[in-house]
Parts: sequence; C-alpha cells; structure tokens
Amino acid sequence: MANVPVIRNPAGRYAPSPSGDLHIGNLRTAVLAWLFARSTGRRFVLRIDDLDRVRPGAEQRQLADLAAIGLDWDGPVVRQSDRLPHYQAAIDRLTADGLTYECYCTRREIQQAATAPHGPLGHYPGTCRDLTETERAAHHTDGRPAALRLRAHAREFEITDELHGRYRGPVDDVVLRRGDGIPAYNLAVVVDDAEQGIDQVVRGDDLLPSTPRQAYLATLLDLPVPHYAHVPLVLNAAGKRLAKRDGAVTLGDQLALGNTPDRVAAALASSLGYPPVSPAELLDGFDPAYLTEEPWILDENGLLQPARCP
Repeated sequence: MANVPVIRNPAGRYAPSPSGDLHIGNLRTAVLAWLFARSTGRRFVLRIDDLDRVRPGAEQRQLADLAAIGLDWDGPVVRQSDRLPHYQAAIDRLTADGLTYECYCTRREIQQAATAPHGPLGHYPGTCRDLTETERAAHHTDGRPAALRLRAHAREFEITDELHGRYRGPVDDVVLRRGDGIPAYNLAVVVDDAEQGIDQVVRGDDLLPSTPRQAYLATLLDLPVPHYAHVPLVLNAAGKRLAKRDGAVTLGDQLALGNTPDRVAAALASSLGYPPVSPAELLDGFDPAYLTEEPWILDENGLLQPARCP
C-alpha cells in the first residue's frame, strides 16, 4: 500500500440526504458535528448525499433549517451528483487491482442470503464472487443488470471511535456500483471524505456497524481513515429511532406550534447536558468527554414544549 497522504486544513462535515425535511434527531447530530469540528479548529463543510432518492425542495429546506438553528459552514455546499467521475476513478483503480467483480443477485436473493444461518447477519455471502465466464455470459444473455462489488480480502477491520473506543466489525463484499449504474453510498462517502479533507466524521451511532467496511475500503484506495465519533440518537417514547411519523419532529412543525429556531436550538443543547443556549454559546464549554452515551428520548408526543402565550 502506498503512503497515505496527510490531510491539510482538515474538516468535519454533515452530509444529509435530501429525501425529506430534517427531524430533531438529524438536527441534533448536525449540531454535534458542528461542535466537534469547530471546537477542534477544523473547518466544517456540508455535503448533500443526493445519489439516492431526492425530493424537490428538500435540500433548500435542510440548509435553511441548519442556518436557522445557528450553524454555519465553510465553502460551497458539495453535491455527490456533481462528483460521478471521482467515483468512477476509484472504481477503475479497484478494478485494475483485481478487487471488483460483477454481481447479478436480485434484491430478493440478497435478502434471503442475508437471513441465512451462515455468516454475519446482513452481509453478502459472495454468491457471485467466483462465477465462471460462462455463468456471467448467461446472466448477460438473460438481461439481468450487474452491480459491481468489492472483492474484499479481509473479514474484519478495526476502527477507533472517540466515544466507543476500539471497535472491530465484519467486512464483506460491499456494492461499489449499483445495477442501475449509480455509485453506492459506501464508495462515495469514502472518496468524498478524503477529497474534501474530512478527517473527522461525527454521525449517529446506528451507523457504527458499517464503519469498519468503509475504513477498510479507504485503505484499499490509499486514503486516510477519518477520526470517528458515533453519537447517540434521538428516540421516540417507545425507544425506537425517531421518525417523521412521531409527531411534530421537524423544525417546520415546531414553528407551526409557536416555537422559534432559538428555542429548538436551546432544547438540543439541553439534551446534550448543557444549558439551553445557542450552538455558538455552547462552543466555548463544549467537551466531548462529558457527552452522555444515552440516547435522548422525546416526550410521549415526540414534541418539544410549545412556546407559551404571554
């Protein structure tokens, strides 16, 4: 493996998908990513991960909501849809190194394999890894579209997380390019983070299990592995991950109830164990060592308290 480049002028980031409005949990993670970056002297950049489902107007509302609760960012917003040649270059390199293969499995076949009693749950068992030329030609004749997968040579990879410590997780043959020709998330995020100088990734702890495979992929591309911090989620009263159906959980919903962006930002600060202040006011005293490891559970209606009439 070649020498991994040193990132100059490093950054943290927040990278939402424009599939809808951000909810309180998304905003809380964005605040934490901003605090981690700003408190360590890093740049803070925004990237829109728009290779999947995109709802018209969602990106604009997301950016407006982030600004409304007091977050700022450095440089222009980057969109994955503008970076397709970068992903193809990474795929070309992996293919030249003999680290890719075509996969013809349908979604149903993959789901059935993921629930089989062999191998780690949810991991691809390598069904198409060693197909013969004849078998591949037959799939082409049938017109079945081929995804492109990584030919991984490791079964596990270890990362270090600021909140979780050393974490070792399984690695499998992840999809690099989907059957419809769109680059897959696990590849795009690795390429983007490295090329944007992002050496600090703060995101929800539900994504921790997928991190070892992304870090492993970075090493195959001779890219630096970021510093990670996987933060607790916001849960509903049933202890499940917060969703739009859990009530007035978006900033727009809260504004309709009579709350203000400042009140929402203050509630987010309180949920982190700090006084109810703005992100800017929170910055001076922010220390990740004092962050709670427990999720924030909203009240039974999934709502912040509405503003009272004078």
